Amino acid sequence: MSENALALLFPLIDTISVPDLVTVFATMVLAGFMRGFVGFGSALIIIMVFSAIFSPVVAVAISCLTGLPTVIQLVPTAIRHSEHAFVLPFAIPALIAAPFGTLVLVSTDPILMKIAISLFILAAVGLMYRGWRAWGRIGAKTMFCFGLGSGLVQGAAGVGGPPVVALVLSRPGDAETQRANVIGTVSALALSSPVPLWYYGLFTPNVLMLSVLLFPLFTLSAWAGARFFSGGGQRHFRGAALLMLAVIGVITLGLAVDDYLARG
Repeated sequence: MSENALALLFPLIDTISVPDLVTVFATMVLAGFMRGFVGFGSALIIIMVFSAIFSPVVAVAISCLTGLPTVIQLVPTAIRHSEHAFVLPFAIPALIAAPFGTLVLVSTDPILMKIAISLFILAAVGLMYRGWRAWGRIGAKTMFCFGLGSGLVQGAAGVGGPPVVALVLSRPGDAETQRANVIGTVSALALSSPVPLWYYGLFTPNVLMLSVLLFPLFTLSAWAGARFFSGGGQRHFRGAALLMLAVIGVITLGLAVDDYLARG
């Protein structure tokens, strides 16, 4: 397919350089691989990089659309094996709070949003790297508060998952139950996003077409990540993945601060 034909089918591509286009495709491959291997974190990569290339609004919308089919596939597992008394107190307030977060996304200066997203992601990476564990009993009230906070962050930045994943994994339980609880909470966040994003007009034709183009890369890479996990690569990947996220977060933050200072 010629460059002109590609630009005609996917107009958003015509606004970026060839190196940035290569970065877009590589980002989807990396994000899909991380989704399949670690089980979460793909939104971190997509939104950090795409916010710098496009805008936070476009980044959050594409991350939402490309991840939805995978979420829908995993929900039955969460329903069967998760602790409903633990997941539901999180899911309900998250669904309620997300639209208010999206209002922040569409009404805030894009450069300031890039800075906020980068800072939040770096904080989340720090929590995961330190192996944060919750102290004391995690009850319905705690999950309700986490649901409100994560829903707001999910709506505003599309990356509300890492803190609640760290919270979920801090609880005792067998691997199947913990995985189902992770899927349940992360799926609730993902399902809280589409309606407010659609309401505020973020699913533009350009975003929809670019998401269609990128989704096969994401899906195939997620399959490869799952295969890599089965082969024993989990012994080395977590540390490398967190380091990679931290590096991307620092670079994105630096670029956003530079844009902010240049504008001033």
